[in-house]
Formats: sequence, C-alpha cells, structure tokens
Amino acid sequence: MKKALRRTALGISMAAVITLTASCSWLSTVNDDKTINWSADKLYTEARDSLDNSNWSQAEEYYTKLESRYPFGRYAQQAQIEMAYAYWKDGDPAQAIQACDRFLRSYPNHSASDYVLYMKALATLNEDDGFFARLTHQDISDRDAQAARDAWDTFRELVQKYPDSRYAPEARRRLNELILAQANHEVKVARFYFIRHAYVAAVARAQRVITDYSRTPYRDEALQIMADSYGYLGMKDNEKDVRRVIALNKEHPETQVKMPKIEKPTIEAPKNVPSTQVRQQAK
Repeated sequence: MKKALRRTALGISMAAVITLTASCSWLSTVNDDKTINWSADKLYTEARDSLDNSNWSQAEEYYTKLESRYPFGRYAQQAQIEMAYAYWKDGDPAQAIQACDRFLRSYPNHSASDYVLYMKALATLNEDDGFFARLTHQDISDRDAQAARDAWDTFRELVQKYPDSRYAPEARRRLNELILAQANHEVKVARFYFIRHAYVAAVARAQRVITDYSRTPYRDEALQIMADSYGYLGMKDNEKDVRRVIALNKEHPETQVKMPKIEKPTIEAPKNVPSTQVRQQAK
C-alpha cells in the first residue's frame, strides 16, 4: 500500500514538473515575441517592409501572425496575396500554391484574382528548379510534364476568366510554350517505345500529339513514328493512311505554329494597397 502511494505521489510530482516546465516555456515564448501587442496596422506595415526588403522569412512570419490574430481584419485579403508572393520568392512554391488556392477559394471575385492566378501558374512551374532551362529546349521530364499541364490549366483559367487582364497576353504566350513542351515530351516517349519495339505503345503516344498538339512542329515526327509502327505491326492500311497525311502536311506547312523564344517569367510584388482601399475590398 505504501509503495502504491509513493508511486502515485511520484507520478503527481512528475506531472507537476512537466506542467510547470511547459508553462514556463510558453511564457518564455510569449515574452520573447515582440509582436505580441502589435496592432493589425503595425503587423501589416512590418510585414510589407520585410517583403519590400526581400526578407521573405520575416515577411512570412508577420503575415502568418497577422492572419492568425486578425482573420477578419481589413488586411486579411491583402496579407494572403502578399504571403503567397513571399513563399514563392523564398523558394517554397508548394506553400505559395496553397496560399493562392486558399485565397481564390475565399475571394473568387477579388480584383486581384488574375494576379493570384498568374502567380499560382508560375509557382506551379517553379516547383522543380531548372524547369525553364529544360523548357527552353522543350526537354521536360514526366514530372515536368505534369507541372506543365497543371500550369497550362491555370493559365487557361486566367485567360478565360480575365481576357482583358494585364497578365492575359503573357498567359497566352506561356500557353503556347507549354503546348510545345508537352508535345515534345509525348514524341520523346513515343520514340522511346518505338526504339524498344513496343509499337502499340508508340502509336498510342504519337496519337496524343496528333490529337492534342496537331499544330506543333512535333506533329510530323509523331506521324512518322505512327506510320513506321503500323508497318512493323503489319497494319498496312493504317500505315498507308498515315503516310498519306504526312504527304498532305508537307504541302501545307503553314498549319504549324512557330517555335517561340522562351524566357523565364517573373511577376512583380503585389501592390501595397492603402488602408482605405483595403477597407473597401474587405466589405
């Protein structure tokens, strides 16, 4: 009985020590937080100053606190936009994409939605370092290809929803670049299968180029792979049909789009919205 009481007392003492330690740690954290008594105005001003000075991690910290402490305040919307930009510039595109998605879900009709969509598309492409270096040569991997498709969907949404946006012309140009990169990727995969005598798979991948990217310069190689694959498969009628299309395309080369010069895109920091304008947007 005495042993049981001693064990119980020891357990209570340990729990008290743990609780006291945790409380001291929490109090220490609170005391060390210089922002604890900052107003929303102060937090936003400091966050924006950090952003303007390229101190991304500091900006992220302040924006996070601003959003946590004043979720319905007058800076709530602007803080989300600027935090997404800070994440992107800080080399954390996944967080930037999440922040953009959260903003677009919460404020689908916001005046800056086109800006956020454009930033989301750029962050999607930037998830893998060196993407644009490979895109310049239309040399993308399977992972790149998925990022390209996701970005293409976002650029298209921007163009469709906001055709007169200042970002629409650039989005249209990026759509063209991404189409070329994806077409080349499909041709590379088709060629891979063809070299390894997987002719059915080669035809399937080449067919994607014909169906989805028929106006790209990769169309002719895709048709050639299809014709040769049909030949090896003994499907002579199909081979003749494809070779007939190849001959017709040579007579009308103007149906292809030209290869653009691809440059790595960028985006300016979101505008520092004055307090009065922020109040109007928050209504």
